Amino acid sequence: MSPPTIVLIDSTDTLPAQHDQPREDRRVQGAPQRKTWTLHEAGPMSAGVWECEPGRWRIVFAPERQEFFHVLQGRVRLHDAAGAYTEIGPGQGAVIPPGFEGEFEVLEAVRKQFVLVDLGG
Repeated sequence: MSPPTIVLIDSTDTLPAQHDQPREDRRVQGAPQRKTWTLHEAGPMSAGVWECEPGRWRIVFAPERQEFFHVLQGRVRLHDAAGAYTEIGPGQGAVIPPGFEGEFEVLEAVRKQFVLVDLGG
């Protein structure tokens, strides 16, 4: 059995991406193309790189799911259900907590690193 190795969450140059768009019934503005590179999956955690064109759509996080992300380039806004928003840009990170409902808005084409954790339950 080989020992565990460190996984770098950076280069996606040689890896295929998963392409998708927000579901039509969740779109608020535009129909942005999204790319996801999942570079690590173990138990309740996955991590990788995500890119998206400008647009806005509704999001609903399950009570057991949360996400940490770090913006490498571009700018996003997370709008909560009450209408307040938080803007995140290059060099900044944020956590989307379990049960969050609101809207995800990409203001400038974004590239971010992400870590998703399912708490179970």
